[in-house]
Amino acid sequence: MRCPFCGSENSQVKDSRPSDENSAIRRRRVCSDCGGRFTTFERVQLRELTVVKRSGRRVPFERDKLERSVQIALRKRPIEPERIERLVTGLVRQLESSGETEITSAEIGELVMAALRELDPVAYVRFASVYRDFRDASDFQAVLRDIASDLSDRRLRDDTYAAGSPPDVPAAKK
Repeated sequence: MRCPFCGSENSQVKDSRPSDENSAIRRRRVCSDCGGRFTTFERVQLRELTVVKRSGRRVPFERDKLERSVQIALRKRPIEPERIERLVTGLVRQLESSGETEITSAEIGELVMAALRELDPVAYVRFASVYRDFRDASDFQAVLRDIASDLSDRRLRDDTYAAGSPPDVPAAKK
């Protein structure tokens, strides 16, 4: 493993332990040349994924890039880092298990938006505004109307369930 400080390829593993619900291995390393300490993560990769950009350009899929965009959308939101990691891991697994080796950036964007919509509506709006390239306030209003509609539907289901009816079954009319 190349040292991020001096670029040397001589490093030693000092400690290894499972991480991310046993889906990765965290390794603490020490550079033999400069003495710098750094951490690496080893994850299972089911297949090499290629992202097809809107321009038609093909680039290798980068989990870190996906994680950064999700974290930016969730910045200063009350979401635990573990939940963010689970969300990103779930998205990557979904992409890897799709059976496709080439995935469009549009497909990735839609998957991220769907996950963020369930996790945090504010993060969803933030991500959607960049991903869908909102131009004016009406774009925001349309998304906010959809979210408000979803929330009222959920409240109605929750109220019906709390009243004694099973979920997704309307309460009996009197």
